[in-house]
Amino acid sequence: MSPIHRQEIACQQVLMEDASVFSVQWSIFPAGIAAGLTADLLLQRYQDYIRHFTFGIIRPVQEPHGVEFRLGGSGLSLISFLPPLPSAESTALQICGGILVQPRQCRRGELHFSVVPGEEGTKVELRLSDFCPLILGSPSPSPIRRWLYRLTQALIHRLVTVRFLILLHRERSGRRTAVRVVRVSVREGRPT
Repeated sequence: MSPIHRQEIACQQVLMEDASVFSVQWSIFPAGIAAGLTADLLLQRYQDYIRHFTFGIIRPVQEPHGVEFRLGGSGLSLISFLPPLPSAESTALQICGGILVQPRQCRRGELHFSVVPGEEGTKVELRLSDFCPLILGSPSPSPIRRWLYRLTQALIHRLVTVRFLILLHRERSGRRTAVRVVRVSVREGRPT
């Protein structure tokens, strides 16, 4: 009988003191599985995954002015980003608008993709930081707004990113793995 392969996914989602969202998910991929994986490739694969996972309801579109996650075939942007900012081990998309973002906070936040080799393997990470969702309404959201955010956008974002890391690991390894999601503490904040 072949050994059971395991994948651990670290996860944290918190509401910061200023009511912005910090969310991070990562997994350590063995060196052989991560060979050739770059942050730019991670971003491209994530966009393909979003289109597939949502059955085309959300369509990431690359434009000269940046990336938009649009609703279906419409021009309505759910969330808009400036063009990707690549570095050696990461690519960042700075948030610049969209109907899911508080209008006065459109120039805050980023979606960050990184692939960092290490002794234990390669850390493949997706991080959303300083995001101000419209559903929270303001820097001091009511308990109802926090609860609504937690049961909608926060839940969907976590599900999407965790499943993305599982699928990416499966695609690159060619096999299913037993998955364990573990809570980590990277930043202080109110859990969402």
